[in-house]
Amino acid sequence: MAVDRERIARAVVEILAAVGEDPSRAGLSETPSRVADAYEELFAGVGVDPQTLLAETMPIDAAPGDSSLGGSQSDAVIVTNIAVRSVCEHHLLPFVGQAHVAYLPDASIVGLGRISRVVEALAARPQFQERLGEQIASALDEGLSPRGVLVVLDSAHQCVTARGVGQMSSRTITVASRGELSEPAARSEIMGLMHGGSDD
Repeated sequence: MAVDRERIARAVVEILAAVGEDPSRAGLSETPSRVADAYEELFAGVGVDPQTLLAETMPIDAAPGDSSLGGSQSDAVIVTNIAVRSVCEHHLLPFVGQAHVAYLPDASIVGLGRISRVVEALAARPQFQERLGEQIASALDEGLSPRGVLVVLDSAHQCVTARGVGQMSSRTITVASRGELSEPAARSEIMGLMHGGSDD
């Protein structure tokens, strides 16, 4: 879905005028175009189906005819510190942070970069952090049919840090799980591994 840049720019002119500014002054004359550029990037995930990013899977066996794994199920695949950049739909202010994603493959796996792309596509739209985590978990659950999925998001929200209550160091952590990783013991083990692989 293409972003209507000209419409965004016209709206920004109106916003600037509404707050009492002169949209034509030197410092602001290019702002509507710049905001349109930024919104085109920030909302590039609107209309993107995450399942298209998970369409190419691979069997767990190392290669056709390779019985070294015996067709057995794999232990967890964990990808940590995936950059998250999204926009809160309540105030259209950014929230940024990290996603830590794990899944327990059943018969197939997906390229590691695809997991990051799913996170990026679902984040690049007006969002709630809570819903974003659930959408990532659901996309992986539907696309890979794994035994379990766990998604942990850790983000700072400008609607909290830069306005209102002004909690500058506040962070929000949300957890979404599916299947075997909804079990407390299994979830706790994977979250420990996630923490060990993060910079925090």
